[in-house]
Amino acid sequence: MAGLAAGRGHTRGYGEDFVKDRDDYRVRRLSDCHKIADFRELARRRLPFPVFNYIDGAADDEATRRRNTAAFADVDLVPDVLVGADRLDLATTIMGRETALPLMLSPTALQRIFHWQGERAVAAVAERHGLWFGISSLSTVSIEEVGERWRGPKMLQYYYHKDRGLNAALVERAKAAKFDAIALTVDTIVSGNRERCKRTGFTTPPRFTPANVLSYARHPKWALNFLFREKFDLPNLSTYVEAGSGKAISIQDYFNTMLDPGLNWQAAERLRNDWGGMFCLKGIMSVGDARRAADMGVDAIMVSNHGGRQMDGGRAPFDQLAEIVDAVGDRVEVILDGGVTRGNHVVKALSMGAKAASGGRLYLYALAAAGEEGVERAVTILSDEIQRAMKLMGKTCPAELSRDNLRSR
Repeated sequence: MAGLAAGRGHTRGYGEDFVKDRDDYRVRRLSDCHKIADFRELARRRLPFPVFNYIDGAADDEATRRRNTAAFADVDLVPDVLVGADRLDLATTIMGRETALPLMLSPTALQRIFHWQGERAVAAVAERHGLWFGISSLSTVSIEEVGERWRGPKMLQYYYHKDRGLNAALVERAKAAKFDAIALTVDTIVSGNRERCKRTGFTTPPRFTPANVLSYARHPKWALNFLFREKFDLPNLSTYVEAGSGKAISIQDYFNTMLDPGLNWQAAERLRNDWGGMFCLKGIMSVGDARRAADMGVDAIMVSNHGGRQMDGGRAPFDQLAEIVDAVGDRVEVILDGGVTRGNHVVKALSMGAKAASGGRLYLYALAAAGEEGVERAVTILSDEIQRAMKLMGKTCPAELSRDNLRSR
């Protein structure tokens, strides 16, 4: 009894020290980052607050953004043991291209605002790891440069503009650059209400105002890189709209004035036919829309709510995944997009029936924190987490995962 009491006392003391250390813990350098949340903290420290809040923020009360990640916690993994998980093979084929992991780096806009290396850093890391990645129509590196420099699987996230000439040009440029897929974003016919951006006055490119100039001044490394490196541009748009030429505009205004709210199924089908290659719809959340997409003959759908940045109060992608997989998983590739911050999130999505999982913030925080080096570390951490989780689940490949390994709380 005395020994047990002593042991308890030692454990309690250790726990108290651990909590104190945790409370005092600060992420100050890249080597301090051991999970995606750490990159978020480092990015917060290194970015002016309008730029950080653009990455981090979402629509209205941001409840959906929080739920995107929280949803994974409502389902637990049940492992199998003594099955020999020493022959791990995570390679999978997504939209006709083999990748090393069932993980995709979702396309995101404006990346050279977050770090001067921008899309070039993300493309380089994706190629090294054999992963799908995408660039936005609002990318800060051109379709042509990405197609010429990187050979890994890549998609163009396609926004449907009122300008039909711009729409056609994006398709032809993606064809000429030998992109592997177009992902038509279907959930941005109007902008979400991104209140953080309204409060900070964030525009692209950033506009310095009395309300935010002090934050930019307190981050001189970011400011010097932005001001004196390559001039900011949106090269996929600059020949058609002023927003690509350096004129400051909010993302909300861009979406509300440039994008076509009349986008419909007929327009999506015409785009698929004009493109003629692998075609994905990004932003599918209902079973009815998933079925209609499958009937149209798309190759993949991304179950996504745009990171919670469009409609607050909507369902999380992981919450919707099972019923969508049950409805169309035998006809199209279903990709879970959003909320992924851990390797076990990927394993849970695959167990639910997804072909792959993807996310944007999971690498954007790392890009903002440390450029290519940061993205490399973030992807390596997620890769290690996925491999570790698979081994602990007693599985050697994604095909061995199923809902038998999941339990709802």
